[in-house]
This record gives sequence, structure tokens and C-alpha cells, in this order.
Amino acid sequence: MEKFVVEGQYSLNGTVEISGSKNSALPVMAAALLTEEECKIKNVPPLRDIIIMEDILNTLSVKTDFSPKNNVISIKADNISSVSDDGSLTGKIRASFLTAGSLLSRFGYAKISLPGGCSIGTRPIDLHLKGFAKLGAEVSKEFGSIELKAERLKGADIYLDFPSVGATENIIMAAALAEGATTLSNAAMEPEIADLCCFLNKMGAEISGAGTDTIKINGAKTLHGACHSVIPDRIEAGTFMLIGAACGAVTVKNVYPEHLLPVVSKLKELGAEVEIQGENISVKNTGKIKNADIKTLPYPGFPTDMQPQFMSLMTLGSGTGVINETIFENRFLQVGELNRMGADIKTEGSSAIIRGVDRLTGTRVKATDLRAGAALIISALCAEGTTEIEDIYHIERGYCNIDKKLNSIGARIGRL
Repeated sequence: MEKFVVEGQYSLNGTVEISGSKNSALPVMAAALLTEEECKIKNVPPLRDIIIMEDILNTLSVKTDFSPKNNVISIKADNISSVSDDGSLTGKIRASFLTAGSLLSRFGYAKISLPGGCSIGTRPIDLHLKGFAKLGAEVSKEFGSIELKAERLKGADIYLDFPSVGATENIIMAAALAEGATTLSNAAMEPEIADLCCFLNKMGAEISGAGTDTIKINGAKTLHGACHSVIPDRIEAGTFMLIGAACGAVTVKNVYPEHLLPVVSKLKELGAEVEIQGENISVKNTGKIKNADIKTLPYPGFPTDMQPQFMSLMTLGSGTGVINETIFENRFLQVGELNRMGADIKTEGSSAIIRGVDRLTGTRVKATDLRAGAALIISALCAEGTTEIEDIYHIERGYCNIDKKLNSIGARIGRL
């Protein structure tokens, strides 16, 4: 197992180029199954989850060619020999279940193992399955797999009980080749969904309303190949913005500022200096971080994926702040590790109370999930002494070359 060794309390200054969004690339890769023609996807980050998704496609006899150097993957699903996945791979990432909508829509059948991913809370697929059923699919569960059958999906009016990102994406892909029109209400509004719809429209789909809570899909008879570049990763950008607020002055390059407005607003409230110039955002530590309250919400609210990183920043702020986590019930796994470094955090149900302390000290900690690992890196950069972060494979599921990017702006982070 590899680990990061971080020497703390160096001032970080410089510019970081943000990679493409993993959470956009994965559903776009799944959407490429809707056509037998070749699709080319650009700005794909060479992350562990991307490689696993490529392997999953390969088990379906999909031809792929990924160039990590150029961040481009080509996908051609013209000779799919099976619409049943390899459960040993599917259990590793939650996005594996996104292949269900495409396979069901194109072939009328799919058998997908229950998905895996970070243990941040219950993330049921019930909303996905209800949507498939509304479109006319027969749904059955047995032996850890979901079996979906339909002679031809038919458009329907679907209301989501919760604006689930994954369910929204899967239902859109299933409806793309369905007969007739589908209206999806209370849909998730994340930028990654709008990016998926942009790709699908390039393939010949007829989708409107992406980015709002009501999405309309007119089913197409066939879709064709397309070329698409995925959006920048707003969570990676937000993480480096917090690193600037914590210990220096950092500019994130090639981002969409409109995707980061909740992060910008909360950083300003905490006392950081933030400047937006075109597609770059600069964040500077002012030495006056003052804790505030945060409540996670579906987009365009404050993102749950930034909650652990803000908690880390607030450990050294003045006063007391409360974080209310409304999305995942198990997303405070970083608390015990941060307290090992000297933080003062207490949890009460879905709330965490953070009392600022004068200093953190380096020790051995463990990344319990992707974003918790990012929070530990932020604290390690601020702490006195050396911090060892174990289980960094979690971190590398969502951050491309994070150690190299940090060292390029003055950090002292090594890999063992």
C-alpha cells in the first residue's frame, strides 16, 4: 500500500491546471454504449476509476483506446457480445451502474451487479430502478445483480423523489432511445448532467432542460458517434482553492467559475481573498479565517463533495462553526483522523461542530474515502511536523497527480 508523507507549514504559491471531471467522464463513457459508431472523449483524467470503467467496457467486448498522455479515449461499441457485466469490476466503482441505462435502451436487456464506491453512506439505486420501470422495463433482483428486460422502452413522465445525480443520468440514457417523449421532473441539476446531455445531443439525441429540474427527452431511433471534451473538475478546483485559503495563494486554471459559486461564496464568508479572472480563480490566505455554518444541499447548493475539505480549513479558523450534512449520513469519517492531528470536532447526528484550534500536529492518519483523504492533505499541509497519510488509493480515485501538482507550488509531499 502506498502512502503520502507530507511536511507541513510551507507557504504554497502558484498556478494549478485543473483536470477534466471524473464525474462527467464516467457517464459520458457509459453513454457511448448507445451507438455502434466510434465516440471520442477528450479531457479525460487518467484516474483509477476511469481505468476500471474502461475495463468494464472491455468485458462487454467494447473496443477502447485510452491515451493518458493526451487525456483522450475512443470507444466503439459495435460488437457487444454480452450485456452482463463482470461483478468483480462493478463492485469497485459506483459509476459502473451507469451502463445499465445505455444497455437496456439499446439492447432491451441488461444484467448489472450492484455497484461499489466510497462508504460515505447509503446510496440506493431504487430511484434508477423506478425510472426504468416507468419506461416499461421489467426489473428483478437476485444473487447480487439487477436484471432489466424490455422489448422497447417507451417514454413516460417520471418524478424523482430525490434529485439523485446517478438516477437522473441513467434515466436520461435509457430514455434517449425510447419510443416517444420522456419528462423527468425533480431532476438533479449538476453541471455533469448538463455535460452528459451535451454529449448525447451531439450523438443525435433530442434533450432539453439540462441544468434545470425538468428535463425532456424525445427518444431517437438511433444515435451516432460524436467527439466531446468533458468539463473541468469543479471539486478538484474547489480543493485547490481551499489549499490556497489555508496556506498560501493558489490560482486554479481552466475552470468554469459558475460551477463554483457556492465554494467562492463560502470562502469569502470565512475570510479568504478570492478573485475571478475569466476561467481562472485565485484564492489567498489572509490569516483571518473566521468559522461559519455550512449546510450541504443538491446543486446549486453547497456541494457535499466539498464538505470534508471545508471542515479541514475550519479546524484552524477562529470561533465555532457547524456543518450540517444533508446528503450522506456517513460523511464525517474524517473527523476521527482530523482530531488525531489536534482538531476539536464533535459530531451530533448529521451535524459536526468545529471549534478552531491554534495548531495541528503531524501524525499517522488514514484516508477513509476520497474527499476525506483530500481533507487530510489540507490539514497535513498546515500542520507542524510530518504527516503520513495511508490508503491513498481513495484519494487517487478523484485527484490526478495531486502530489505532483502540490509540489509544483511549493509543497513537500512524497510517496512511499
